[in-house]
Amino acid sequence: MAIPSISELTLLKALWRQQPLSAREIHEQVEEELGWSYSSTRKTLERMLDKGSVRQRTLHGVQVYEAALEKVGTLAAFARDFSKRVMEMDAPLPANMFTGSKLVDEDELAQLEQLLNDWPTGEDGAK
Repeated sequence: MAIPSISELTLLKALWRQQPLSAREIHEQVEEELGWSYSSTRKTLERMLDKGSVRQRTLHGVQVYEAALEKVGTLAAFARDFSKRVMEMDAPLPANMFTGSKLVDEDELAQLEQLLNDWPTGEDGAK
C-alpha cells in the first residue's frame, strides 16, 4: 500500500469523517489546517484520484469524492512507516499510542492493534 502524504492524509481524514463531499466541502474542512488555496485542494484531489486514493462520482449534478482507501489499514500503514522510517524501530508501535484519538473508535482501535501486531517487517514477510 502506498503511504499517503501528510496533505493527502488530511483530505482522507475529512472524507473518513463524512463522505461523499464536494471539493469545496473538503477544502472548507481542511483549509485552516493546511492553509492553502482551493486550487491546491483540487490539484491534490486530482493526484489522489490518479493514485486511486479517492473515487469521484456525480451526485445531484455535483462532483463528489469518497475515500477509496480504508481508514484502519491506511492508518496502520502510516503508523508502521513512521515507526520504521522516522523512529527507526523494528517493532510495531504500541496500539495504546492511539488511545484517545478522535479518528478511531474502540472497534477500529482493536483492528489497528491487530494490524500493527500482524504486520510483516521484512521484505520476505518475516517478522
